[in-house]
Amino acid sequence: MSSKKTAMLAALAAGTLALSACGGGSDEAGDSGEAGGLNLVKDGALTVCSDIPYPPFEFEENGEYTGFDIDLMREIATGLDLELDVQDVGFDGLQSGAVIAAGQCDVGASAITITEERAENLTFSEPYYDSLQSLLVPADSDVASIDDLAGKSVGVQQGTTGETYTRENVPADTKVVAFPSDAEMYAAIQAGNVDALLQDLPVNIGHTEEGAFTIAEEYKTDEQYGFAFAKEGSEDLVSAVDEQLSTLRDNGRYQEIYDTYFAE
Repeated sequence: MSSKKTAMLAALAAGTLALSACGGGSDEAGDSGEAGGLNLVKDGALTVCSDIPYPPFEFEENGEYTGFDIDLMREIATGLDLELDVQDVGFDGLQSGAVIAAGQCDVGASAITITEERAENLTFSEPYYDSLQSLLVPADSDVASIDDLAGKSVGVQQGTTGETYTRENVPADTKVVAFPSDAEMYAAIQAGNVDALLQDLPVNIGHTEEGAFTIAEEYKTDEQYGFAFAKEGSEDLVSAVDEQLSTLRDNGRYQEIYDTYFAE
């Protein structure tokens, strides 16, 4: 890691990566928050916005934020000689691009599926995770497929691709209930207020661990997650993050983090 970091910083100094400040404004503003020309919102830190909790991708443990996304971001920040600063935000404002456009953070890391619609307002890194959708039901439920939701209710997270898939594929008389986060969704199915949850497979798998719920069906939707950046002016930071992702794959650290959360 250290040799790669040294090489990258040398390249930045030589200008071979063409990294330069792109935020505009005064020289003082241009100097503030720059790490090799990355034009960061906070000097010396990579500020990450994430909708927490959403295990296993982001959650709080022993007073600290962790999870697959957060651990990757921590490694990337280290590779860029930066501290990691995580901000907990709502997913809808994050996936729409509003939070990043407001300058609250440098990057969004929150199991964000890359879509054409989102790419109108955000720039994405190279994909870092392939995801499936899934249907979670109580262990004693008679719901075995999405077609069995006729006349029943299903919980989804507002603004997600899971919500889109649900509304496009459930029977016409299914009641779709949108929640702000997984925490509210899970509480609803525990209380019997909805008959099922439809969302990303790894998150639903986490809800099966105590045996009260099971995965009724999985859906291959060809979704990939990406880290999200401002639509304009983030080109240098995106390139730097992509380079760090490549390094983590090459040196095996990506696989180590992946296996921590997804190994069977």
